[in-house]
Amino acid sequence: MEAQYRALPQSPDLAHDISIPSAIEDVDESILDDDLAPSSAPVDSRILWIHFMLGSAVLLPWNVMITAEPYFLSRLRNSPIRSTFASYLATTFTLSNFIFLAHATVTSKKVPSAQRTRWSMLCLALLTCLLTLSTFIHLPEGVFATFTIMAGIALAATGSYLQTSVIAVASLFGPTAIQSLISGQAVVAVVLSAVQLIGAAGSLHSSQAGPTDGVAETRSARLFFGISMTFLLACGAANAWMTRLPSFRAVIPNDEPWVLPRRLSISADPRSPRSPMLGGPLASVPDPKAIWDRILSVARRNIIYELAVAYVFIITLSVFPAITISIAPTNPAIHPLFFSSLHFLVFNIGDWFGRYLCSFPRLLVWRARRLLVLSLARTLLIPLFLACNLHRDASSPSTPPIINSDVLYMLLLFAFGLSSGYVSSMCLMAAPSLEHNPRLKGRKEDVDLAAPIASFCVVGGLVLGSILSFTVRAIVCACNPFLAE
Repeated sequence: MEAQYRALPQSPDLAHDISIPSAIEDVDESILDDDLAPSSAPVDSRILWIHFMLGSAVLLPWNVMITAEPYFLSRLRNSPIRSTFASYLATTFTLSNFIFLAHATVTSKKVPSAQRTRWSMLCLALLTCLLTLSTFIHLPEGVFATFTIMAGIALAATGSYLQTSVIAVASLFGPTAIQSLISGQAVVAVVLSAVQLIGAAGSLHSSQAGPTDGVAETRSARLFFGISMTFLLACGAANAWMTRLPSFRAVIPNDEPWVLPRRLSISADPRSPRSPMLGGPLASVPDPKAIWDRILSVARRNIIYELAVAYVFIITLSVFPAITISIAPTNPAIHPLFFSSLHFLVFNIGDWFGRYLCSFPRLLVWRARRLLVLSLARTLLIPLFLACNLHRDASSPSTPPIINSDVLYMLLLFAFGLSSGYVSSMCLMAAPSLEHNPRLKGRKEDVDLAAPIASFCVVGGLVLGSILSFTVRAIVCACNPFLAE
């Protein structure tokens, strides 16, 4: 009783296994320094470039279906659902992506990310191959429409598992790898937008010679599907090579599922061997309840980041492209088709530039509440778009637009894309960062959960934004947005 008190040192395993009461999980963000550069060692440039490729592959399923839309419509020339086919395709794809991404997020701890990435890449390449073969076979319009919708659902489902596995691995390498990943997503959108703009210019030129019979659309889609399939196979090979790099193995030493440690009883003897029933090293199958509890815990602690990134895409999808595509040029010399294609390119360039700004340490904002404020502030851009030369219902009185400049509209669109890319990227980088997100409490085992959960909130924002766009459209045209032309 008279011996001097000495604190007993805790092993790292016990520090993680002992449950921390939720009452002390609140974090004072004033301790963070926004200008602090990451102190971790630089990531291997080969890993960064491969994550850049994987980021492009993540968005490729959606871009495949959107870019090939002229081909799909050319094959449905006489179908009664031709006018609404694009809406059906976008709705089924988005909802499928949301549903399967939820399952992929919940099961992200049960399957090794490297293994899920390999299978996802192979499945995406196979589905793209089927789309390529469809350009050689003339199916009845009803069968072709069903095949295309089912192919879109399958691409969305497979892409969901690829998305969670890729961002889970990237989060283990820190914000730099995540920034490279999301930059790849932006670049592929810019490239495809440029292709779309060139295609629009070509269509305007060919329209002077008379209508086409769909041969050009079929050949273009066949080439695009083939290039996409080749790119996916190349990404799969690059990912397999990356998993064998020593720099990769130093962070992820094996390809086995990560085991979630369970909580230890305070009476347990830390010197005794830990049995599978206690969730120690001998455990091979995680408890589903423990996984779900961990997911809810991480989601609750990162709720501000998740709300911020979701609201970014709620605002973006509420007006882009459902409303912005209806803004006509004020200069009568500019063709509306060329103007709408240009507006996609300007937004995607702004989005890419916003993500690129996240590579400069002086421009980084890590605090969750600041990011939430920036996300909410983007709401002010919506009335500015409504003040542009928006095409309204024919029965509505014609009034001159407040913003009567095409250049000013494009600058506004660029700022809209830049803010979307910057704020969303910062949220995705900060949420799984052990160094800049004190809500993770230094728990490394939560990193590869925080990233997929934030990515899931992105898709949730896309879905809610798509639904909200119908409301915005109804307000603008004072009509039924499902029936109005």
